[in-house]
Amino acid sequence: MRKIVIIVLIPVLLFLFSFFNAKREGHNILSYEINLQQKDLQFYWKKEDGSHYYNFQNLKTELNKQNKKLVFAMNGGMFIKDFSPLGLYIEKGVQKKKINTANTAYGNFYMQPNGVFYLSKDKKPVVCKTTDFNSSKNIQYATQSGPMLVVDGKLHPKFNKGSSSKHIRNGVGILPNGNVLLAISKERINFYDFASFFKEKGCKNALYLDGFVSRAYLPSKNWEQWDGNFGVIIAETTNNK
Repeated sequence: MRKIVIIVLIPVLLFLFSFFNAKREGHNILSYEINLQQKDLQFYWKKEDGSHYYNFQNLKTELNKQNKKLVFAMNGGMFIKDFSPLGLYIEKGVQKKKINTANTAYGNFYMQPNGVFYLSKDKKPVVCKTTDFNSSKNIQYATQSGPMLVVDGKLHPKFNKGSSSKHIRNGVGILPNGNVLLAISKERINFYDFASFFKEKGCKNALYLDGFVSRAYLPSKNWEQWDGNFGVIIAETTNNK
């Protein structure tokens, strides 16, 4: 009888182990890795006529007019009521919004340290603390947000394991191979667990982009969220064949 019980329990235990291990490895998180030397990643806020893109559908429509295909898209940082970036924003080498150095205001953006995600003109991605950011003519795109998720290989000191504060979250980190890692949770998650995902992937620095408003478009992984309006959109495109 004891042998029968053991035989029955083994597959059950294996299933439970694989289930919780899958959760730990981030299977409830959608992620996308981009090699900037091979892919075209850009930031979008306003069209040439000054009107906002607002959402992925509008961006896709405009790209189609340029004979381009939308491969991936994700909201790219916090914004205020008029959909302008809350902090620094640089697009195609031009600073559209200045850096926000306030550190006593309310909200996740102001949880110190916060940070900046930027791309250089020679296609090198960087995530750094706001206090470490140096403006340069070599910066092609930049967006500021907060808090930092991972700082120098360590989780943000204010994150608590087991926190009950859970929301949909998205963020960005730089992998050991120099590629960009963009991720969004498929279900509500706390800061500690979301930041741990980036750390376990080897990101020395990672930045939180936004919360419940976060959406992503990644048809290659059967993920297309068309609802919501945003400020900045981070997107990969390719030329239509």
